[in-house]
Amino acid sequence: MEKEKQVKILDKAINGTLKAFANSIKTGDEISRNTAFDTTDFYSGTTEFLKEPAKNSKWSLGFSDVVLTPDDYKKRPYYMGGYMVPENKFKNLVEEVVDNMMGRAVALDDGSGRGVSLFCTIDCIGIGNKDIRVIRRQFKEKLDKIYPDTKIASVNIFSTHAHSCVDTQGLWTEFPAKLLRNLKRKYTGRGVLEKGADEQYLRFLYDRISDALINALGDMTRGEMTLAKKDVSDAYFVNKNRPSATGLVTDITRLTFTPDDKAKAPTIIVNLPAHPDVAGLAVKWEKGSGRRLTGEYVYYMGEVINKAGYNFMFFNGAICAIYMSCDASADDLKLEHRYELSVRFGREIGKITLALSKTLDEIKNDKLLYDEEEIIKETALSKQNGGKYTLWCENWKPVKAVAVSPVLNIRIKGVKIPVKNNLMVAVGKLRLANFNVFTENKNQFALWTEIGYMELGNELKIAMVPGEFCCDLLVGGASLYAKGSVTRTDFGVPTLREIFGDNTMVFGLANDAIGYIVPDNDYTMGDPADHYHELISLGNKTGSSVMKGFLKLANELNK
Repeated sequence: MEKEKQVKILDKAINGTLKAFANSIKTGDEISRNTAFDTTDFYSGTTEFLKEPAKNSKWSLGFSDVVLTPDDYKKRPYYMGGYMVPENKFKNLVEEVVDNMMGRAVALDDGSGRGVSLFCTIDCIGIGNKDIRVIRRQFKEKLDKIYPDTKIASVNIFSTHAHSCVDTQGLWTEFPAKLLRNLKRKYTGRGVLEKGADEQYLRFLYDRISDALINALGDMTRGEMTLAKKDVSDAYFVNKNRPSATGLVTDITRLTFTPDDKAKAPTIIVNLPAHPDVAGLAVKWEKGSGRRLTGEYVYYMGEVINKAGYNFMFFNGAICAIYMSCDASADDLKLEHRYELSVRFGREIGKITLALSKTLDEIKNDKLLYDEEEIIKETALSKQNGGKYTLWCENWKPVKAVAVSPVLNIRIKGVKIPVKNNLMVAVGKLRLANFNVFTENKNQFALWTEIGYMELGNELKIAMVPGEFCCDLLVGGASLYAKGSVTRTDFGVPTLREIFGDNTMVFGLANDAIGYIVPDNDYTMGDPADHYHELISLGNKTGSSVMKGFLKLANELNK
């Protein structure tokens, strides 16, 4: 009880201080007075939800990828998005490029005539809805010139949430100095506020991503799709810093598209719920500052899957507080750089993804998946370091890959989120992040975001969530109930699996990046050790606003 009392006191003090700070900043043109949901550059999805495939229908899929690493990173400063910590001396300047920041696009159609849906993932910490609408606009301009008769159902942009790529939101780009400069300009009324993210880089990104979407459309071909899902246990996942949230998804989900045209490469689409966050943080044993640009484990998953002859697409899941556990892949080997943990994790998860439906004998007969010389060598090195080598396919049991019927149902919906976190109010007033914040009344702010729901055949249901989603809100967990929550009250809103069904999964940071989405009843600013996520959240109404939006969407779809 003593801790509860301390948490309440600290919560009240922090909220009061932040409110006073936010209220001291004048509301200017950066805060809109338009409270309506803007449908410009918005796609609502398929108008009709089918229960069965249309007559003679078949899947069509197109793939494209593009490098987003800036060519001129040595000539002008670029800042990593993801870490702003004392270990890096609060500096995020990119000093070295290890591998590539990528954009990956898929165009998907079920042959029903309801339109093509496009999906693009960007290796970055997050990209806001305001920027996503620019990408959609540029895509539409190019579409009208190249494929004017193509019907588009939806255009969806996701972040992989890689912590060591160029900052696409602005919160990590010279943040302390920019904060002070913009505060001075606000209080004096002199000078133009500096924007958060690097506008030159964003223009480059808009162009590359809209090109990737167009190229995916041009690559479309007919084929078959299968689904495989395997629980790999908590050996590869860890709840790092939110003990009140007990939900944890430990599945790797793989969709495989095999084209009828054998001259074209098949495509693997993977969902994995773990933060790609290893590389950018300096540690005692790290050689250098750690400020290296890398696509994190996602890049190295792709490296392995590409070597096997597949295109590679990645979506993260419900990743609030869920991180990659490197215990099973690091194997007590001595690594010079922190990013090498990401390399090993990504390559191992890539092998597991490829092997989901293979037998152990098939795995051992595949040199890419099972290199006996490498295993012997690394086993010896692990033993020398006093550790134990973990063979990823030990006691292996394959899962069955099932056919996915050609039905793509998708619906996107606008949801209003009150901005109750006064730190985010201040960030919005100072233009330090590219959010479309509006004011409803004096000192009452909100923004519109997008949620989505998608079905692939009868085999897979996907909730598209615009931020880092607490897994309890997907599968249930202690933080939803009075006994396990910080406020000792119940959340009172159904989970996604209660709304849509047991096989529902999450694609995170979808069509926006609004920060952490946690249950209202488990929200506090007064316990930074176990609730730091609240600092980077829109506030204590975010969880219920998102979940009530999904409830309304389910009712509209008669789910």
